[in-house]
Amino acid sequence: MKTDRLETAVPAGVDPHQYTRALSRVHEAVLSGQHPPVQPRPLIRQSWGRVRRQGVDPDRGGGWRTASSGEVEERRAACGLTEDALLALRTGLVPVARSAGHIVVIVDVDGRVLWRDGHPAVFRRADRLGLVEGASWAESAVGTNAIGTALVEDRPVQVHSAEHFVRTHHSWTCSAAPIHDAADGRLLGAVDISGPADTVHPSTLALVHAVAGLAEARLREAHRTRLDRLRAIATPLLAKLDGRALVTDRHGWVAASTGLPPTDRVVLPERADAEQVWLPAFGTCSLEPLPEGILLRPQEGRSVAGTRLVLDVGAARPTLTVHRESGTWTYLLSGRHADILVHLAANRAGNSAADLAEHLFADRTRTITVRAEMSRLRKRFADLLDHRPYRFLPDLDITVAT
Repeated sequence: MKTDRLETAVPAGVDPHQYTRALSRVHEAVLSGQHPPVQPRPLIRQSWGRVRRQGVDPDRGGGWRTASSGEVEERRAACGLTEDALLALRTGLVPVARSAGHIVVIVDVDGRVLWRDGHPAVFRRADRLGLVEGASWAESAVGTNAIGTALVEDRPVQVHSAEHFVRTHHSWTCSAAPIHDAADGRLLGAVDISGPADTVHPSTLALVHAVAGLAEARLREAHRTRLDRLRAIATPLLAKLDGRALVTDRHGWVAASTGLPPTDRVVLPERADAEQVWLPAFGTCSLEPLPEGILLRPQEGRSVAGTRLVLDVGAARPTLTVHRESGTWTYLLSGRHADILVHLAANRAGNSAADLAEHLFADRTRTITVRAEMSRLRKRFADLLDHRPYRFLPDLDITVAT
């Protein structure tokens, strides 16, 4: 979870009622094309700009349909939130919401409301606003709001009264925080506390942010459990194999390996359904599906025929792009690593550590630093680089773009 400073909707020390009235004047001025008395927060100004470009009606919203109960059940099953994560969200927020006159809403990555709970009286107000199970609260559906804006910004967001783009939501205040998958960091959805505008409180955002963090911790625990389960399968399997091999889960987290340096994770293709894949640091690997995982066996041959490299050192951050039959990969490079690779590309016969030290530092004695840098590079690009001397493998087609 991101740890950016939490930006509450109502500044500290400001009378919330006067501030709410001021927000209404700002909203009307902006929507009428006039110069507002003060500018809205940058977060809100940017969101208003997005939803206006998307054609959201400030009086009625976007008019998106509400999902059926069957679709809601399908989305619940597919959203990626475990029972333990949901329990953390509910136990951490629902009691507070009920006592404060709020409701708790959990949405998926599309902003569809999957669950809601809280104060029964507030449900009726939420119904009138369309904050019901199956409704979309994405920015493109209902304009600026804590749920949809938190999903777009991927950060905790509090939206109060006339900061909402749609006028019918001005009687509302809401605080939301995104939730991410532990295995690959992808956004799963968000959790929100909403209620009448006069109940706004700066601590609500911090509470939602903290409880979302607890839910993510439960997801990490579930991921560790799955990896342990896979490890129990992988360890005896690898003991029977000759040569190098590793077993990962579907996200590349390593459960066990043999004959390879320790590593926590490898980068897998988006679709790992081919018999062979090319992986950074391992080269071409055979791939065999396992229950909840993948068996990867690096091929011992080092043929790189047909592989094309593009070293782009003209951009603000240098990159190396590897084009192979099994896929294309792009890697960010540090300035020093880019310098080394460009030098190796210009000197295909190879360089000793002293040669590279002379090039990098004008000092042939700094070979220890060179060897450390080349070790890091060869860990990333073991299938592309040779040593004794240091060089790119001969069959590679290399282009340097400046």
